[in-house]
Amino acid sequence: METLEQKIQRVVKEDVALTPYNPVWPKLFEREKDHLLTCLPRELIGRIEHFGSTAIPGMAAKPIIDLLVEVYSLEQTKKRIAPILESQGYDYFWRPSMFDGPPYYAWFIKRNNERVRTHHIHMVEPRFDHWNRLFFRDYLIAHPEVAREYQTLKFRLAAEHPNDRIAYTKGKTEFVVKVTEQAIQFYQKADRNS
Repeated sequence: METLEQKIQRVVKEDVALTPYNPVWPKLFEREKDHLLTCLPRELIGRIEHFGSTAIPGMAAKPIIDLLVEVYSLEQTKKRIAPILESQGYDYFWRPSMFDGPPYYAWFIKRNNERVRTHHIHMVEPRFDHWNRLFFRDYLIAHPEVAREYQTLKFRLAAEHPNDRIAYTKGKTEFVVKVTEQAIQFYQKADRNS
């Protein structure tokens, strides 16, 4: 039986392989969203959003659909949702929001029959900063020049860290934080002016 430490080491060493944008990605998101709404306790689930690079038309990405799922209780998620998804073959982790610290949230990896990742499911409560990632998504959709800059960075990092998902992700952090701050300001200003 695989220990938690072995499981983590296996997961973080999997390939970082970017592929061109695939117009089927939004459909894969919708299909997984429908599945989650069908099999999980509805009283624990709020909104479900498609985020990450597969949610940005034209963006090259790891072909893994990221879902951001609002849950009303992480404790109940551990007790009631994790067992359901684990029984369906999803990998489950109690993951730190930052690289090595709190707050923690429920994270699931769904794989296909060949054991290749297809979906990442991030379950967070409404107060989590993860929801700011939607500002980043929307800003890149509205600003193709910034999306191209991000894509260039991702290709460089994937070439530098082809088997180190942690280094790849850390390499994107400064850019993502900076653009997310710009996006929040941009959308707050737009709201004030409307």
